[in-house]
Amino acid sequence: MSSTKDALFKVLLTGVTKGTRLRASPTPADRRAAFAAGVVVLWSSFVVPSIAQEKAVYVAKGSFEVNIKPSKEADEADGVSLGRFDLEKGFSGDLIGTSEGEMLTARTATEGSAGYVAIERFTGSLKGLAGTFVLQHTGTMQAGDQTLAISIVPDSGTGELSGISGNFQLRIEGGDHYYELEYSLGDG
Repeated sequence: MSSTKDALFKVLLTGVTKGTRLRASPTPADRRAAFAAGVVVLWSSFVVPSIAQEKAVYVAKGSFEVNIKPSKEADEADGVSLGRFDLEKGFSGDLIGTSEGEMLTARTATEGSAGYVAIERFTGSLKGLAGTFVLQHTGTMQAGDQTLAISIVPDSGTGELSGISGNFQLRIEGGDHYYELEYSLGDG
């Protein structure tokens, strides 16, 4: 074995044995011990901190009512209609409170194709924790196929909801609106 590799094994083994005297030339057992020590050091340096830094993920469920009102008349040109709306929501279930926000929309001349973005501020409580946070929406529909992403704006949480992050899913059944919020708090 080369002297560089021997020196590396000595350094690794010295770190593990904390001052134990080493042989002039490491034996195969010394090399195995040093390798095992190196694996433990690497694992604890990279894997353990990432495990410790993971935040607990929680789920909140319930329903909400929504009131959408045009805030100005739609702007129509070349078959595309741009709209601006005010949002007001009332939440029940694990989220108790209200939200207010704005939504911008674009409807095309093609049936089933549209897009929207929205920002809303929730004020209330989440499973008893009081505060506020902001939700950001991005949605598109092309020939009836929909994509929708609603997420908590980073660092928008206040009060007991400071540090909150997560994603909001909604579903509509028979005209009723339901939500599922998958979230983490700053309790990593």
